[in-house]
Amino acid sequence: MGVLLGLLWPIERFNDAALALGRLLAIAALALMVVFILAQVFFRYVLGDALNWSEEAARFLMLWMTGLIAPLAYRQGGFVAIDMLERALPRVMSALLLLGMLIMAMIVIVTCVQLGWANVDSLSGRGRSATLRIPMDWLDMRDIRFRNQWAYASLFVGFVGLAIVNIELILRQIITLLGGGDRIKPLQDAGPID
Repeated sequence: MGVLLGLLWPIERFNDAALALGRLLAIAALALMVVFILAQVFFRYVLGDALNWSEEAARFLMLWMTGLIAPLAYRQGGFVAIDMLERALPRVMSALLLLGMLIMAMIVIVTCVQLGWANVDSLSGRGRSATLRIPMDWLDMRDIRFRNQWAYASLFVGFVGLAIVNIELILRQIITLLGGGDRIKPLQDAGPID
């Protein structure tokens, strides 16, 4: 039991910090996304000349917002769940069922991490955005076009975060099954999120 608690503690602390940072970055991405969409509406319908980059920038920010906030939602139980069977079973059977589902989820998540990295390293990932550029003309340099990899990396980062959270959830479930559930901090208290 002590070994499992020793494994859980650093993962839990890492998740507390990483998910808090991810939450702040996701909020910033959402705010910027709203600004870009409102700017697009203003420029298109008020000034009659749409920005050519705002839609792609908003899409880029939406991808990153999702990749950064999904691990927190998973840890807090924010995904849709059908738990009638889990609730109907006795405590030990319910805990074993949940552990089995977490292990199956880990298999899917690891596959998605591999696919996410393959996307980053793909031919289209190595391509460049059609409209997103870092303007460098004020330095007498050519503009730097965003690489598609920067958007595709959100999928990889999100699934890596989900994998780390899933490891924490598996350890918590094993500790609970072994009777040490009272020695771990409840998830709603784990981290800065209410």
